[in-house]
Amino acid sequence: MEDIYAARGYGDRPVGFGEKPGVVVVDFQRGFTDPDFPMGGAPLVERALENTLRVMRAAKAAGAPVIACAIAFDGPKGAPHWKVGPVLDLLAGTKAVELDPRIAAEEPDVVLAKTAPSIFFGTAAGAILTRNRVDTVIVTGCITSGCVRASIIDAFSLGFRVQVPEDCVGDQDEVAHRQNLKDVERRYADIIDAEAAIAGIQRWAQANNRG
Repeated sequence: MEDIYAARGYGDRPVGFGEKPGVVVVDFQRGFTDPDFPMGGAPLVERALENTLRVMRAAKAAGAPVIACAIAFDGPKGAPHWKVGPVLDLLAGTKAVELDPRIAAEEPDVVLAKTAPSIFFGTAAGAILTRNRVDTVIVTGCITSGCVRASIIDAFSLGFRVQVPEDCVGDQDEVAHRQNLKDVERRYADIIDAEAAIAGIQRWAQANNRG
């Protein structure tokens, strides 16, 4: 079957890595990773978290910045009009907004709280990456069809090169995961894997005598 988008020129130019990579880790918090919570414990999210740990370690070893975030509201009135009921229970100070212990153990350079889908909306993430001379953002986290997709689009809109390791992002549903990655691949980002992300980080480190 003909790919209608490809026939019209979508996805015909790779983004590639630029001068310096940075990693963003979106919403790997207990509310999405711990099966004790309504949204937690999806197999694709667990797979993504385990692979993201490898990418974080490579970035930390190389001296590339790692920014993590979690959704956290001060109270119900501080939340946008989410249609996902359990999201409104992600209140600051509760266990659901804590970073997954495995992510916390890797000691991200910066941990931000957010109330909107994107790690970049209403936070200092973009400014921090720019200050650190990052031009390539490796997006990891969950949920692919929600906060990850929003973060990809905002990174693109802010002028960053965007790389998304497929095995470092996860969703509740594999079909939604695949469809959303395919769609952003047509427009905004390269879809790679954890090995390619690590290789890109290591190339930068070697070129700059780091790590």
